[in-house]
Amino acid sequence: MRRLRACLGAAAAVGLTTAGATTLVAGNASGATTALSNRWYAAAPYLMPLDNDPLDPAAIMDATGLKAFQLAFVLAPNGGGCSPTWGGTAPVSSDTAVQSVIDTVRGKGGDVSISVGGYGGTKLGQTCADAAATAAAYQQVITKYGLHAIDFDLEEPEYENTAAIKNEIGAAKILQRNNPGLYVSVTTAGTADGTGWFGKQMLLEAKSQGFTPNNFSIMPFDGGFNGAASQTSALTNFNAILQSTFGWDQATAYAHEGFSGMNGRSDTGEIFSQTDFQTVLDYATAHNMDRFTFWSLNRDRQCTPVDNGGRTSGTCSSVAQNSWDFAKYSVRFAGATPPSTTPTPTPTPTPTPTGCKTAWSPTAVYTAGDEASYNHHDWKAKWWTQNETPTTTDWGPWQDEGAC
Repeated sequence: MRRLRACLGAAAAVGLTTAGATTLVAGNASGATTALSNRWYAAAPYLMPLDNDPLDPAAIMDATGLKAFQLAFVLAPNGGGCSPTWGGTAPVSSDTAVQSVIDTVRGKGGDVSISVGGYGGTKLGQTCADAAATAAAYQQVITKYGLHAIDFDLEEPEYENTAAIKNEIGAAKILQRNNPGLYVSVTTAGTADGTGWFGKQMLLEAKSQGFTPNNFSIMPFDGGFNGAASQTSALTNFNAILQSTFGWDQATAYAHEGFSGMNGRSDTGEIFSQTDFQTVLDYATAHNMDRFTFWSLNRDRQCTPVDNGGRTSGTCSSVAQNSWDFAKYSVRFAGATPPSTTPTPTPTPTPTPTGCKTAWSPTAVYTAGDEASYNHHDWKAKWWTQNETPTTTDWGPWQDEGAC
């Protein structure tokens, strides 16, 4: 449960019906023409593009090799209604700020997924009349930004609302059907047992509607977790829940399972280091899990001054790190190799010798600015001099101008 997000923190409407709807491919309003592989959408870390000290995604891409971002969060308007907004305040229909972020990412060969829901604010599943209306609101987001991926972040307090979860799961199913190839993830709270009662009810709702996303991801933090071992244990237990709920074997369940962690200090004071991320990454890849992501890139930098885990921040991790250390685990999950943290120094070019000036003469008189060559170097007189051999000394009359 991402409690930290609660305190820190124009597209044509598309009509949909729950049956017999016309197939709608994700629009191309933002210039998106080519989707990334699903593995990149599965590895996309969360990024708040408008809050928590927004950062330049291009710089992260250059530093880490990351190609995909999970932009958060689309909500219902704070005043009520069934139209999508960023954070409850900025209508998607008139947005230009997030569009600019997306254009930057796509301009460098990357792409984005957008997350709907989250911990804070009012969700569209709570305010829209039914699943079809909820789907129509989300379709505006897909069409506006030409999306190839979407994430349903279903957690407190929305997932305690049966009607809202029915709308969200129903909307996800409609969008999956009407946008061929759309990558759909569903993210929910994690517990030591895998997920809690409301998470299990959400899975049962998906089963009853015949909906299977690319993955169901849990967030094993903010629940008494203590490092990677407790997280991998929760993932093992969640796998058993997926098996029993959907009748899958273990491998099929892992292929539909995801991890969504929190880097550094969590809301409840748990600490998850880079070593913990590596351990969970090894677990995820060894079990062929579908997703590995984290909350959040806004936090993927060291606090100044370093506070050694003393507070939870929306803009830094509260652990010792280099900027974007945690993003590199997502890059590895996607199957790419992050750039070296130490850039290869640019070699200093060897100067190309030029033609030499007239040879220095011990009998000649040189005044300031006069030039002569000696020992395959050109020299310039700093002041009047005679019979003083050109050499490099701070107090000498000659200035070395380089090889010739």
